[in-house]
Amino acid sequence: MSGLVDALLIVLVAVVVTARQFRARRIDSERRWWLLPAVLLVLALREPGLLDVHHHTASVLLLGAELLVSLATGAGWAWTTRLWAERDGTVWSSGSAASLAVWAVGIGLRAGLFAVGAATGVHQDSSAVLLGLAGTLLVRAGILAWRGQSLRPAVTPSGAYGDGTAWSVGRERL
Repeated sequence: MSGLVDALLIVLVAVVVTARQFRARRIDSERRWWLLPAVLLVLALREPGLLDVHHHTASVLLLGAELLVSLATGAGWAWTTRLWAERDGTVWSSGSAASLAVWAVGIGLRAGLFAVGAATGVHQDSSAVLLGLAGTLLVRAGILAWRGQSLRPAVTPSGAYGDGTAWSVGRERL
């Protein structure tokens, strides 16, 4: 993919995810919460420019730092998201001001890592950003699904045998 397409994809995913975090959303652990991060991971890993061949060690260190920041951002984002359960057992989530702060700090740290790479002459491709975004979304979705399971009742209440059946109170026959 070209750099422009990668940049547009990154901006689109970031805008959609950020906008959706402040709306109340139902958490469904049966849903494929890992699908979007998996697609972003495949897109990131299929491009050849993930590591700079001229600065291999520095490139690996910057990519590792990017991944650590991404995973920490995803975990912080998930733990600052409000969760609640409705009476019917559905679990809902909504981002908080702390979630927005975690997101902003994560973006700031990533920008700082990019600046360090640019100052040291390490070529950085958008694949690293896609990989980091995939890690952030995967960790966040996984932690939210895990946290949501603890709010659901273990067994859904069901009626007793015969509930809702009209019973005749007439005489019994032998």
